[in-house]
Amino acid sequence: MTDFPGPNPMHGDTVELMASTFVATITGKITSRGVLVDGRGFVELVLPDGDPQQRRDLERAGRYQYRLYDGGTLLYSSPDLQVRETRRESDGALVVMGSP
Repeated sequence: MTDFPGPNPMHGDTVELMASTFVATITGKITSRGVLVDGRGFVELVLPDGDPQQRRDLERAGRYQYRLYDGGTLLYSSPDLQVRETRRESDGALVVMGSP
C-alpha cells in the first residue's frame, strides 16, 4: 500500500526506516498518520522511545522512506519524504514529520 495515509492512524509493530546515511529496523508500538498543517499534508511517523541518536540521524539525512508492518503484513510503504520536523513526545516517543 503506497497511498498517502489519511487522518486515521495506522498501527504497526515493525518499521523499516531507510535514509541516505543509515538503514534501521525498529520494533515496538509504531504509528503512522496523515496530518494537515496550514492546509498542507504531512505524514507523521511515531516511533517508540529508543536511541537518542535516531533523531540526529534523521535530521542529518534530511530525506527518508519507511515501510510499516504489523505481524509481518505490509501496511504502508512511504514515498521518498523530506524531514520537516522531529520532536519527542512526553512519553519519549520520537515523532518524525515528513512530506514528499
